[in-house]
Amino acid sequence: IPRSEQLPGETHHPADRVRAMILDVRESASQVRIVLTRTHPDFIKRLFDAEVPEVSERIIEIRALAREPGYRTKVAVSSIDSKVDAVGACVGVRGSRIKNIVEEINGEKIDIVRWNESSQILIANALKPAEIKEVFLCFELGHAVVVVSDDQLSLAIGKRGQNVRLASRLTGWDIDILTPAEYDRSIDEMERKLRNVPG
Repeated sequence: IPRSEQLPGETHHPADRVRAMILDVRESASQVRIVLTRTHPDFIKRLFDAEVPEVSERIIEIRALAREPGYRTKVAVSSIDSKVDAVGACVGVRGSRIKNIVEEINGEKIDIVRWNESSQILIANALKPAEIKEVFLCFELGHAVVVVSDDQLSLAIGKRGQNVRLASRLTGWDIDILTPAEYDRSIDEMERKLRNVPG
């Protein structure tokens, strides 16, 4: 396991049990080198495969995944069976399934997000635990403006911008987060500029 494929702060010793995913197999003249990873996003998918039977049986599908190894992962899930709650099944009874996965990756936080075909709803889901007031989309630019109340701003952005950064990668939208006052100011500014355009 190269250092780049280990989680931050991890140390491994001879005879340790290490769970990892095969990233690459390199053959040279006299030996075969098997490269393992614990940081790749697909490693999280494989852990869900192992811990959540509905995922391995393809009843629940992992639709998108964004990861900052060692810190936080967001996973968007959906179910092909209306009787199976995708989020509940991945969390498990009293969090048992997700706890096993989190313990395997040294306490890295995992947010399980309910997938939705509506980009507005998906963005709001991806930014949880923050409560979202409104989501405005510009499809041409792939840009989303999300309005949150003042007391939800820091939660939506997250520590060092992590929550909004992972939500952007998960949803494929470039997300800006504004308070109502900031949003009103940006609308006023846009109106002022547009009024100067002839016709």
